[in-house]
Amino acid sequence: MDGVRPRTSQYRGLPLKETTMLPKNRPPVHPGEILLEEFLKPLGISQGAFAAHLGSSWTQPKISAIINKRRQITEAIALDFADALGTSAEFWMNLQNRHDLWFERKKHKKVPLLSGINRSRRKARATIK
Repeated sequence: MDGVRPRTSQYRGLPLKETTMLPKNRPPVHPGEILLEEFLKPLGISQGAFAAHLGSSWTQPKISAIINKRRQITEAIALDFADALGTSAEFWMNLQNRHDLWFERKKHKKVPLLSGINRSRRKARATIK
């Protein structure tokens, strides 16, 4: 490498371009499905019991709405789930973001590249480590 570093954002050296592959033909799993299938069912905990464990602001219908994709994971929900389930808030936010992004990409109308931006040069820089 010739000393050229890939361009990164000002935050924690993250790449400017997302490189994570999203499924093309099927949506990513909704965080509610992960909650139910990977946590509540294996632990043998009902939605009502989980809501009671989370505290007074939680109800079984609120948990049900998340599981049934009628409610999104917010930052506050992600923090509560992370505390209760031994995960990170980022885990829950990333699940929600990937799910939302997949559906938005299906509706998105492509915007032309800004003049003066060389796409092939930018891609080449992003691959240099």
